[in-house]
Amino acid sequence: MRVPLSWLREYVDLPAGETGRDVQAKLVSAGLEVETVEQLGAGLKGPLVVGQVLAIEELEGFKKPIRYCQVDVGQANGTGEQQNIVCGARNFKVGDKVVVVLPGAELPGGFAISARKTYGKTSEGMICSASELGMSDDHDGIIVLPPEYEVGTDAIELLELVDEVLDIAVTPDRGYCLSMRGIARETATAYELPLRDPALIDVPAPNSHGYPVQVTDPIGCDRFTARTVTGLDPEAHSPIWLERRLQKAGMRPVSLAVDITNYVMLEIGQPLHAYDRSRINGAIGVRRAEPGEKLTTLDGSQRALDAEDLVITDESGPIGLAGVMGGANTEIADATADAETGRVAGTTEVVIEAAHFAPVSVARTARRHKLSSEASRRFERGVDPEATSAAAQRTVDLLVLLAGGTAEVGVTEIIAPGAPHTITLPADHPDKVAGVSYGRETVVRRLQQIGCDVYGADDLTVTVPSWRPDLTDPNDLAEEVIRLEGYENLPSTLPKPPAGRGLTERQRLHRRVGRALAGAGYVEALNYPFIGEEVLDQFGLAADDPRRDLVRLVNPLSDAEPALRTTLLPGLLGALRRNAGRGEHDLALFETGLVFRATGHEPAAAGLPVDRRPTDEEIAGLDAALPHQPRRVAVVLAGDREQAGWWGKGTPVSWADAVEAGRIVAREAGAELIVRQDQQDPWHPGRCAALLAVVDGEEILVGNAGELHPRVTKALGLAERTCAMEIELDRLEQAGTGRVEAPHVSTFPVATQDVALTVDASVAAADVETALREGAGELLESLRLFDVFTGEQLGEGRKSLAYALRFRAPDRTLTAEEIAASRDAAVSAAANRTGATLRGA
Repeated sequence: MRVPLSWLREYVDLPAGETGRDVQAKLVSAGLEVETVEQLGAGLKGPLVVGQVLAIEELEGFKKPIRYCQVDVGQANGTGEQQNIVCGARNFKVGDKVVVVLPGAELPGGFAISARKTYGKTSEGMICSASELGMSDDHDGIIVLPPEYEVGTDAIELLELVDEVLDIAVTPDRGYCLSMRGIARETATAYELPLRDPALIDVPAPNSHGYPVQVTDPIGCDRFTARTVTGLDPEAHSPIWLERRLQKAGMRPVSLAVDITNYVMLEIGQPLHAYDRSRINGAIGVRRAEPGEKLTTLDGSQRALDAEDLVITDESGPIGLAGVMGGANTEIADATADAETGRVAGTTEVVIEAAHFAPVSVARTARRHKLSSEASRRFERGVDPEATSAAAQRTVDLLVLLAGGTAEVGVTEIIAPGAPHTITLPADHPDKVAGVSYGRETVVRRLQQIGCDVYGADDLTVTVPSWRPDLTDPNDLAEEVIRLEGYENLPSTLPKPPAGRGLTERQRLHRRVGRALAGAGYVEALNYPFIGEEVLDQFGLAADDPRRDLVRLVNPLSDAEPALRTTLLPGLLGALRRNAGRGEHDLALFETGLVFRATGHEPAAAGLPVDRRPTDEEIAGLDAALPHQPRRVAVVLAGDREQAGWWGKGTPVSWADAVEAGRIVAREAGAELIVRQDQQDPWHPGRCAALLAVVDGEEILVGNAGELHPRVTKALGLAERTCAMEIELDRLEQAGTGRVEAPHVSTFPVATQDVALTVDASVAAADVETALREGAGELLESLRLFDVFTGEQLGEGRKSLAYALRFRAPDRTLTAEEIAASRDAAVSAAANRTGATLRGA
């Protein structure tokens, strides 16, 4: 909303020296967002005067038409002689009054005016267009003034070129501020000055002589006022003051009748529409559109109407979209002159519509037809229903004053039954919300300033004004008191949490895992938690795979991703693909987050109240309606894990790197991973590992790791040999020992023993490792597989696993006998459990 300061002063007696910046500070303190204060006419210096064209000489021989004009500017040039001015505009003639800037003046933007020779003539000034004076963007022609203005009159004052305009960003809940009336009310309250309300005018009572109106949908239209004005002069034009106020407010002058309706809308906040009475067939109606109906709106577009559209009709059908835009078949006709008779034809009788439409209905219609207008922006934010009669009367008065019309005695007013909205508010409620002691008197005074009627002592009964439909609850009233008392006066206090609060073990594990993966060279990539079925098809998931049980969103951001993710891999792989497309091929990404698994037994969620704290049962019911949300961590790798350089070739990523990422995560949970071969989509069947952990003595699957299936990498546009790991942190936490304690550093020497065991090819290395660990006992510090060998000398179906065993005691140096005994016990346990034999024995 653009608010000229000169216009605002008509409703509030601001101090004489108050500037736009001062008003901005006051309004910002009151909670309005004043984005800028525009200084109109900044840098403009006279003389800038009214001139009359005495003669025009057409100059020939140039690429464009050029005119050499003699202009009378009175005594403004100090001599009274005519000014010779070169001008290229064609929209004026001899005798017209124009705006002339004389040598020595300066136009906005630092454009100094002087006499200069051009097109073979000396131009002593310039005839100005609206754009050159900063009035508007119209530069098609120069300004032609009405003939009643005297030559030599100061045009700076006449055209109101010097002013300040406040540009206010009005939030959706403050629709009343989309009018001078609303901004003036806020200004008067901020300065604690009286308000001259432009809607407080005498309005005649409704009678049976008004234009016939039939409202068949009182829910969509609860108030409709119609007035008629006849005998309008079709040649009447908007006066300069009216055009300038519209221009300063950001609107383009069109014609007198349209300009007046726009002016009243800006002044009072009530959108209006003027119909050419001669083009209306019968009574005006308000109803929902019927199937197959169409309407050509004022913008020239033919629109197929929806059954939910509220329309204005006559006997011929729809003539307007209620609250959005009128129809082209009843618009005000421009004045046209008959070439033979010279008589001017145009609209001489108008019917004024001032109605109140349901905000939701107008908003849906505007969005459905992609047709946002000044009227719809106001209606969908809430318009004062009590202002319709005043706005109609104001429009009638201006039409009579400026267009020479006559107001008919008939007044049509249809009002649906209704009552003002009342809120019960404890007098100390704003105190509790703000943590400030305002007191009852301050609360009552502030509520009365915004237009409320307040009764009561400890419990206040507050009747909300008709122009504030956003005030519906006690907290809304508390907010009004707080903002008017000043947000800057609220004390800055930090909340005091009770002792013993902090991160949960689940949150601590989440953070430790993130730090560990980042330390291992992975980069965190956070993705939107949305997926579509297409990516699950690309993964090759079976129809009964639980990852296909999606939780679908009612209003998804994208139709391609209408559900919540059941796995972290789609988002990570999408990030991997985007980075690879931008030239980054050696990548290691990770993400920790929730996945959403629907069980199919979730009850429907019930709505929670907003006027009180929900009960424990209501909160429990809401929690029960949520899907299962386990926390997971996933990594994806592509390209080289170690870069190539002068030291040698690079090391490409492999399934082993993905498995090691799982081990890094498990170590942070204090859990020991068991790795076995597995087949699970979307991994390669021969390069997929199952990651297991022991919970309550039972092995459970906590995740998978390995190389992705070639068909998956091809479908997703990924590099070959792309690897991934995904593990469930919640299950891993159950298998872990809690917080990981720092290792004890022994001062005694370590003893290393290598053993090579031959086993069947089908035996998992993890099983051999478990047997060795259990057999070696407490003296075993660590165990590492460092070689896997197959060959003819071992025999078909056999493989050799070489392990490095490190032995150490916490309190002494081990003897050779102790080391040998532990080693032999480990080998014996592996032989008994896996059939391993010591290689070379």
